Amino acid sequence: MEPKLIDLNDYVRTGEGANGASYNHKTDPNIMLKLYFRNFEAAKLELEVAQKVYAMGIPTPEPGDLVTDGKQVGIRFRRIEGKKSYSRACGDHPELAEEYGKEFAQLCKKLHSVHVDTTQFENVKDRLYKMLADNPFFTDEQKQKIHDFIAAAPDADTAIHGDLQFGNGIFTEKDGVRTPYFIDLGDFCYGYPMFDIGMVYLCCCLNDESWTMEVNHMTNATAARFWDGFAQEYFGKDADMEKVMKEVKIYAGLKTLIVERDTKCPMPQFRAMLEGTIY
Repeated sequence: MEPKLIDLNDYVRTGEGANGASYNHKTDPNIMLKLYFRNFEAAKLELEVAQKVYAMGIPTPEPGDLVTDGKQVGIRFRRIEGKKSYSRACGDHPELAEEYGKEFAQLCKKLHSVHVDTTQFENVKDRLYKMLADNPFFTDEQKQKIHDFIAAAPDADTAIHGDLQFGNGIFTEKDGVRTPYFIDLGDFCYGYPMFDIGMVYLCCCLNDESWTMEVNHMTNATAARFWDGFAQEYFGKDADMEKVMKEVKIYAGLKTLIVERDTKCPMPQFRAMLEGTIY
């Protein structure tokens, strides 16, 4: 799979995330581009996964081809015009945060009900084992305890986004009806859904206010209301939320592995969810 050479002057930059920047084509409204900050293999892997996920019928932008501007490698997708992320929507309309949270939960419940061909995707446990082995910030003793917890977690063959947070859910709206999609599928895999839910909680409830404002465009209070709506819809009104939250927080702590992989530094505010539980 060789990337096609493009002229980046044909595109206008529209945003930036932890792993790459996004662009829209200046003259073709059907094309958007994601250029990776990381290497060729990361872009190639995401394209391969995105093609499989799209073929399964999971709502996500249609993937196109692998491209390069001569310096970075990226993927072109069919652009979804008028799209807005759930994080941006909450920032623009904080009074609707709980409603958006419930809607995102409905989308996630559908994702977590999809049974995948396990020969086509990676097991979330295997992925976390690799991240754990490569992580330089945990002691050997801590790593062993985390490894044992992951191994003992329930097994499942259901779809997992892998980086499930409200910036990776988008929607279009027409005549009051919203159509949602998932984006950024580079960490897509399969396994126990709680590995996904931990990231939702981490992004909603564990970040500093400045980070939440800069990255997610809202206050921590708004993010917490999003979580409240999400949790009520995802787990159900009759759920024992004290028991649910005890489990959620542990899986949120495990998500420090993906955050530390991307930031290259320890995240004590997330690791705190593991203290007194796993170690």
